Amino acid sequence: MILPFIESPADLRPLSYDDLRELSGEIRDFIIDTVTSTGGHLGSNLGVVELTLALHRVFDSPRDILLWDTGHQAYVHKLLTGRRYGFKKLRQRGGISGYPNRSESEHDWIESSHASTALSYAHGLSVALQQRHELIGHGGQRHVVAIVGDGSLTGGMAFEALNNLGHSNQRVVIVLNDNGRSYAPTISKLSESLTALRLNRRYLSWRQRLRRLVPHLPSLGRAAYTSVDVVTSAMREMVTPHTFFEMLGVRYVGPVDGHNIEALEHALRSASRWDGPIVVHVLTEKGRGYAPATRDDLRMHDYKLPPKLLEDAVAPQSYTDAFSNALVTMAGVDDRIVAITAAMAGPTGLLRFQDRYPERFFDVGIAEQHAVTAAAGMAMGGLKPVVALYSTFFSRAFDQANLDVGLLDLPVVFVFDRAGITGDDGPSHHGILDIALCLSIPNVTIFAPSSAEEVAGMLATALSLSSPTAIRFPKTMPQPFDGAIGDGLHARRVTRGDGSLCVLAVGKMAASAYRALTLMGDDASRVTLYDVRVLPPDPAMIDDALEHQRIMTIEDATRHGGAGTLMVSAVRNRAQDLRRAFPTTRILGVPRAYLEHHRPDDLLAELGLDPAGLASAFARLLADEPEFPRTPPVAPRGRYA
Repeated sequence: MILPFIESPADLRPLSYDDLRELSGEIRDFIIDTVTSTGGHLGSNLGVVELTLALHRVFDSPRDILLWDTGHQAYVHKLLTGRRYGFKKLRQRGGISGYPNRSESEHDWIESSHASTALSYAHGLSVALQQRHELIGHGGQRHVVAIVGDGSLTGGMAFEALNNLGHSNQRVVIVLNDNGRSYAPTISKLSESLTALRLNRRYLSWRQRLRRLVPHLPSLGRAAYTSVDVVTSAMREMVTPHTFFEMLGVRYVGPVDGHNIEALEHALRSASRWDGPIVVHVLTEKGRGYAPATRDDLRMHDYKLPPKLLEDAVAPQSYTDAFSNALVTMAGVDDRIVAITAAMAGPTGLLRFQDRYPERFFDVGIAEQHAVTAAAGMAMGGLKPVVALYSTFFSRAFDQANLDVGLLDLPVVFVFDRAGITGDDGPSHHGILDIALCLSIPNVTIFAPSSAEEVAGMLATALSLSSPTAIRFPKTMPQPFDGAIGDGLHARRVTRGDGSLCVLAVGKMAASAYRALTLMGDDASRVTLYDVRVLPPDPAMIDDALEHQRIMTIEDATRHGGAGTLMVSAVRNRAQDLRRAFPTTRILGVPRAYLEHHRPDDLLAELGLDPAGLASAFARLLADEPEFPRTPPVAPRGRYA
């Protein structure tokens, strides 16, 4: 066994290539054993084992800066930088994050869980090191290396950074990990040989001297020069997609076999000596070494543990499944419905739609901004676009949602999966901003289903409206509720109390509040509970809430500028219109904090948003006691120079 003796990248350098091949197998076994026990990103990490070993043997982290994009392909990097024991609780409280994390290690520079950002970081860091005379070739010895792949080069921000890197000629090594999520030129012995040739400085120097000399040869000079140029250009065009990168001023080499450590090291060492930005194109196999992952790339990309059920139990329908089924059904009777996603067809439930209506399905890659504005164009043209994204990724396209959809009042339907506290993916993946963001856009109607059974009706209503809409639902499975569903743009009163307290619960919080009432004994009869369902709120619900002495709002999203703020404001305005006294109010939600990775239910409990916490909050408000402050589980932050 070699892996137990690897505590830092320095431990890799004495190893032979035979040792490295053995170590690669041990790393794959470790990752498979870990991820199939804890859940996590499997396929992408199995594909970068040899690449990560080569990177850490060629470059000296953390003196040399390694930036991982997408960050979920960094498990091997974590293993090689002293975090093996943290994998026992991968993505759980007390364990390591599923992404690079600055608080974990000095080897992690960014927390790259939102893709297509590393090249911009690399540009900025190379400028900073150059100004401090620390960058290689500018008075120092430090390198900046950005590893992009697994789809991250489909994002527009990456191309903006490439343009600036080429324009400024910043010295950055860009490793393009091509595992089939981007373009994949065929690798061959010819291309490998040409790659080695193009990295050879003697060849480059010879070619430049030849091009200067040949035009001056008597009689044959111009023709000979043209022939040399045509031959070299044709050979390059045959085997490499260099043209795009080099037109931006970024040198291209490759493709390189991403599972040949010796070839990788040679390419990376040669690229590290290039005076300017350079792309090293590496071909890897996603899921390599684990047949289930190579056969089922989608399911093994982000490996999920099967839910624990009783022997005869049937898994409840998830919100995502309910959306998927409803969309396919509605698209069958209305051919104007189209579906758009940003590299998230599987997780957002659009695979069935894609299979059934491929000509009406659009996966734009990791390009949320383009997805939203393209949807606006489709809506202008008379279609009914449904844009399905993770809630957290909507923030990347807020400008487009505001000015390209909202300003034009176009009927685009946004569907936000993974809304609220998502848990194990950490602070970058909690979907707690979508309500506040959408409420800041005029004319947007927000639907928040409290059960999976609500999704179909809400989608039908959203598709019938002539203005922008959003449907948001959580990653977690629906909780048992009262079995009823609402209608249209109306709130639903779940229980009727005696006028002491009116609880306005949004989305999955309605089920939690309902369960909280079962913990309150006789005091439950004092509580009126509403499933809010729609924002802006139903006026009839606001009028009824005003009849109560106290009002509490609950949401699994930021309480600053969110649903509670809007509903309390609506109650206040209505009270002023009717010249009525304003009730005592409380707004419960997620505080302004970056919450660390942990199980969603545990995080909600720590915030007082689980049934027990809500029952306690109801009782305190009924007793007119002050609100009990909750200390949020804030994610630690790190900083390195």
